[in-house]
Amino acid sequence: MEKFEKDAREMLEAIGGKENIAAVTHCATRMRFVLNDDSKADIKRLEAIPAVKGTFTNAGQFQAIIGNDVPIFYNDFTAISGIEGVSKEAAKSAAQKNQNWLQRVLSMLAEIFTPIIPAIIVGGLILGFRNILEGVQMEWLGQKVIDGVKQYTDSGQPIYNTIVDVSQFWSGVNSFLWLPGEAIFHYLPVGIVWSVTRKMGTSQILGIVLGICLVSPNQLLNAYSVASTSAADIAADWTWDFGYFAVQKIGYQAQVIPALLAGLSLAYLERFWRKHIPEVISMIFVPFLSLIPALILAHTVLGPIGWTIGKGISAVVLAGLTGPVKWLFGAIFGALYAPLVITGLHHMTNAIDTQLIADAGGTGLWPMIALSNIAQGSAVLAFYIMNRHDEREAQISLPAAISAYLGVTEPALFGINLKYVYPFVAGMIGSGLAGLFCTSFNITANAIGIGGLPGILSIQAKYMGFFAINMLIAIAVPFALTFMFRKIGFLTKAEDDAKKGDQSQVQAVVEAKKDAEAPAGTVVAIQSPLLGHAKNLSQAPDPVFAQGVMGQGLVIEPVEGELVAPVDGVVSAIFPTKHAIGLISQEGVELLMHIGMDTVNLDGKGFTAHVKQGDKVSVGDALISFDIEMIKAAGYSVDTPVIVTNQNDFQTDMTRQLPCDIKRGETIFTASKLS
Repeated sequence: MEKFEKDAREMLEAIGGKENIAAVTHCATRMRFVLNDDSKADIKRLEAIPAVKGTFTNAGQFQAIIGNDVPIFYNDFTAISGIEGVSKEAAKSAAQKNQNWLQRVLSMLAEIFTPIIPAIIVGGLILGFRNILEGVQMEWLGQKVIDGVKQYTDSGQPIYNTIVDVSQFWSGVNSFLWLPGEAIFHYLPVGIVWSVTRKMGTSQILGIVLGICLVSPNQLLNAYSVASTSAADIAADWTWDFGYFAVQKIGYQAQVIPALLAGLSLAYLERFWRKHIPEVISMIFVPFLSLIPALILAHTVLGPIGWTIGKGISAVVLAGLTGPVKWLFGAIFGALYAPLVITGLHHMTNAIDTQLIADAGGTGLWPMIALSNIAQGSAVLAFYIMNRHDEREAQISLPAAISAYLGVTEPALFGINLKYVYPFVAGMIGSGLAGLFCTSFNITANAIGIGGLPGILSIQAKYMGFFAINMLIAIAVPFALTFMFRKIGFLTKAEDDAKKGDQSQVQAVVEAKKDAEAPAGTVVAIQSPLLGHAKNLSQAPDPVFAQGVMGQGLVIEPVEGELVAPVDGVVSAIFPTKHAIGLISQEGVELLMHIGMDTVNLDGKGFTAHVKQGDKVSVGDALISFDIEMIKAAGYSVDTPVIVTNQNDFQTDMTRQLPCDIKRGETIFTASKLS
């Protein structure tokens, strides 16, 4: 058996069967389905599967969190289901039928930025490291001296050296690291235009060329120098003069929206010309008629418009971060970032962060994002500590907490916090408070980096101390609130209901065993649960049953596929595959009825359960329906042992001469309580 074969079979049934799946694929941690009918997915049953750490729906896709083993799970699932997986792009395309226009726009934005996020993170780490080398003044390195004069601030405080001031080696490292740092951020438009063409399925090399044409260091005035260059100098030195009109040679270093608009124009032009130019000459004309018009549009219309839009967005956000009610902006953004992750709207912050870095030299959003990661991680860590003795919850919550502390919150959000609500709210409150203090002290990051605890590396040196205090707020507040909410029962209904359902079933079995204290000599009549032909247990096809290893009783070959209760009692166990069921009678007789031999291999196909563990039943109540013909066609015997498993407490005695035909409800043997 493959590693996840059983779990994959259970998932296929719980998700509504093969016919309910329009497309299936997977990403780094999740199975992604496009379902024909989302309502057919049994969420509770899915989340009870050992391999599944949580479920959610986003961007038109139903997603089940598996973890790092998702490629193995995916292979087992496709093998069992017989469904050929599709690419992530194809699944996303299929999912668009479940999305409105806003969701499609946000989905496109997310898919454009996702491929370049690794580079942005690396750039953030590089800038964070350079930030420490050249920005953090350390008293133990001595006071800074220039030309023999000790340096002081305007307020008279000594200025101390940085690492690069006293170490030529680290000064060289710092200078060297600017090579990839500049490539990532100054030339970001190249990556954006490339990603747009990749997403749109057009020529990626043309996207790279167009991106370079937006940031050419030799041909264009660097975007960072525009503000300090006079209009006269721009007109004289940085203009293409066509006689009838002139176009400014302005670069778009680190600009996001101009690059997005230019990339989209290139992609749509290429798609248009592909449809209208014969294939025999398309190689010549399609690239030329796509690139040159897109380049003209970029430098005459789209670039200036995009620059204006980008400046406007960053100005509005910057006003919120630095304005008179910045504390309120921080509180709201900090609290609402986690809900944004659920909707997918959080991908917009990548573009805004990048624009803020270009326009203002840093971003105040990223610190709050990192703090939100920490807050949700702290909430789920508290949940883990409270539920560490629950094996399943512990297996999900501890890795989710670690993941959130490292900046990836989906396992925490969808596996625990959203599922049980109160940890999610505790995390939102904690990140809201952290966001409030974040904006109150103008904490700014140099760049986007890794979220969570490592996010401190991206913070500008002068704000690192304040950010460390905010990290403590984001850790302590959600952690304490999660415990408090659980203790006072605030928003705990979802968890209580889930545990109540599980515990009530187990409790019913426990109480049934405790109450079943029949005196010695008590005789319990066991009635036939089936219509069919009764035989001695020794004639069971399986030697484990035939030799009485499991208990004493008989075997029935049914002629109708209806199994009913042979006693009054409680359902003590029902197998997930529904091929076997256990009962405890009111007198304490423990019965096992196993429909067929090796029918566990059918994985529940052909079986329908009418009861669940913990249910009370009376003689004649329907327990399980099964398809006799299907079982036989699959090559399995339908002989059904009916046995008393606690044979040390009860002695069985046949009341009929075997073999014989038997009807449902007829007494087939008795069980007598031993001393």
